[in-house]
Amino acid sequence: MSTMIEHADEEQEQASRRGPMRPQRLVSVRANQSKRLSSHLFRVIDLVVLAIVTIGVSEHESPLSLRATSLGQVVPLVVGAVVAARALRSLLLYRFVRSDGLLVHLGRLTGALAFAAAALFALDVLTGDGGPTARTSWEWIALATVSLLALHTAWWLVVRRWRSGGWLTPNLVIVGATEYAERVISDAIARRHVNVLGVFDDRHERVPKAVLGVPVLGDVEALLGHKITPFVDRIVVAVEPSATKRVREIASRLAILPNEITLFLDQPDAAGRSAALTRLEDSPLADLNGATDVDRKAFAKRVQDLLIGVPALILLSPVLALIALLVRLDSTGPVFFRQRRHGFNNEEIVVWKFRSMRADAADARAERQVSANDDRVTRIGRLLRKSSLDELPQLINVVRGEMSLVGPRPHAIGMKTGEVESARLVAEYAHRHRIKPGMTGWAAIKGSRGPLHAPAEVQRRVALDVDYIARQSFWLDLRIMALTVPGMLGDRAAIR
Repeated sequence: MSTMIEHADEEQEQASRRGPMRPQRLVSVRANQSKRLSSHLFRVIDLVVLAIVTIGVSEHESPLSLRATSLGQVVPLVVGAVVAARALRSLLLYRFVRSDGLLVHLGRLTGALAFAAAALFALDVLTGDGGPTARTSWEWIALATVSLLALHTAWWLVVRRWRSGGWLTPNLVIVGATEYAERVISDAIARRHVNVLGVFDDRHERVPKAVLGVPVLGDVEALLGHKITPFVDRIVVAVEPSATKRVREIASRLAILPNEITLFLDQPDAAGRSAALTRLEDSPLADLNGATDVDRKAFAKRVQDLLIGVPALILLSPVLALIALLVRLDSTGPVFFRQRRHGFNNEEIVVWKFRSMRADAADARAERQVSANDDRVTRIGRLLRKSSLDELPQLINVVRGEMSLVGPRPHAIGMKTGEVESARLVAEYAHRHRIKPGMTGWAAIKGSRGPLHAPAEVQRRVALDVDYIARQSFWLDLRIMALTVPGMLGDRAAIR
């Protein structure tokens, strides 16, 4: 009986530590980002459907051949499609905000299509008999309307299902157990559209164990290394704005984290605070009209990874099978070596490689980095590491969305340089986790690959990684991929 009581008390204590807004299932920022970027995918599908409708109706206008259709018959339909596409974006129909019901969303979609229809009929009047027939114009409008209404109903239902499953709900942590934190938490509890996972504060002697039920999880130093950070979309600094020295100090300490940081500015009334929370709640899907191109870059990079990574995985499958056979024949143990490494936003991911060391000498934490003539490396392993063929299974990580083809190389969690953990040697170390890690990267083709034996080597690699993140583009990625094979195969001095 006493054991049952102790177990119940333990469960109650754990529940209190979770707080009133801690979801049963935490969703990482990377996983949420894949859903957020769907707004771009939705738009691409809409554009493809508009193009198909326009081409199909144009062919129907001239059954013998599309080339036989006059320019005057096609141009109004093309303009209608362009106006529809632009209106869908301008009216923010890819945001799917919580406050919009399905009927409201479809009503705005109908308004966008009305703009397109008006443009089409205006051009019909200007082109006269040389334009499409009235039947053709109405056929285009009907097909475009039915197709887009069906698609956006599907998009809206998908987004609603994601939200009900715990996706797309922003996760916050608050720095400062203050009255401002209480206001944020009380409003969030009332609305239930954001999760406040915890509070952090340096003032130990004055800080309660919880703020309105949300647990205080430690001080700012605890936040820097807390296992919750991969699940945090935004860190809210809720201290007195007039305490500029403290604000600057906290911001400086938090700058090493890859998470987004916001300073809470107190609103004089409940309406102002409600508007601030609404902006957080309605920001799950990427904004196509935003001033920043971060989301567009992330979407383009994901498309690039899939378009190259999936065919590469299929075409290289015979090579992968041959290497797997050689690894198995060369030494006893599993074919693959799996290691926990830091991914996007400090998330822990399991990276796949071909095993290149003896199974009894595997070093999952990279506490002892590889040296020349390392006795742990097998005969086949030495060849695989020299040619970087041991990295090929990471194509699986790329296809799964945990890694990218190009990015900062993922380091093992707890990897050491000498006797010191590498992450502690450079203040900007976590900045390399602001995008997904890559199979190859800017640092790798610049010669910074393999083990890091001195603090200067860590600093150089981090500097190269941060430089890549600032400059990342499709063309830079292509250049890095093109230089990877000759650079690595020709680098005989590298120790791996």
